[in-house]
Amino acid sequence: MHIVLATKNQHKKQELVALLRGLDITIRTLDDFPEAPDVVEDGDTCEANAMKKAVEMAQYTGLTAVADDTGLEVDALGGRPGVFAARYAGEQATYEDNCRKLLLELQGIPADRRTGRFVTVAAIATPEGKRLSAKGLLEGVIAEQPAGSHGFGYDPVFWLPEYGQTLAQLAPEVKNRISHRALAFTQARTLLQQLIAEQSSVGA
Repeated sequence: MHIVLATKNQHKKQELVALLRGLDITIRTLDDFPEAPDVVEDGDTCEANAMKKAVEMAQYTGLTAVADDTGLEVDALGGRPGVFAARYAGEQATYEDNCRKLLLELQGIPADRRTGRFVTVAAIATPEGKRLSAKGLLEGVIAEQPAGSHGFGYDPVFWLPEYGQTLAQLAPEVKNRISHRALAFTQARTLLQQLIAEQSSVGA
């Protein structure tokens, strides 16, 4: 079974390949489809954006497509940046720009009110029209300053009290076991295994 990862984000691609390792699939990426159009992520939820990316890439490539979308909900900010996490500081914002804006907005807010969570939705779409999705959550606290060099996005400012570290300080193998994306893709692996089994039975 061939699948395509519907992302052009190299950091995310590396994580997804690691999370899907061991399945009886051949993983392709949008690097294999350089003419693939950019998907406009105009949904108001992570579910909507993830499924839109998966559906459009399944239709474009003719392969089962896997996509994800992640939001960061900060309680003291009324749930912001939410689904706009990747472009919180602007359409061309860097990871550092987004983290800087978030920390500025939380300046002076005590640790017990800096709670928040990452939300990841993994979406699977087949060219034949099947749609599947899974969700993963990771609770934490927004740190007062960045720390750590692993990961990407908001990882350097997302503090995990039970580990005494930010996500960016965790070893990648630990993050790939406990993160929001890992939790979503653990479920997505099961969904993909079911699709593989269905394809095998049809081809038998």
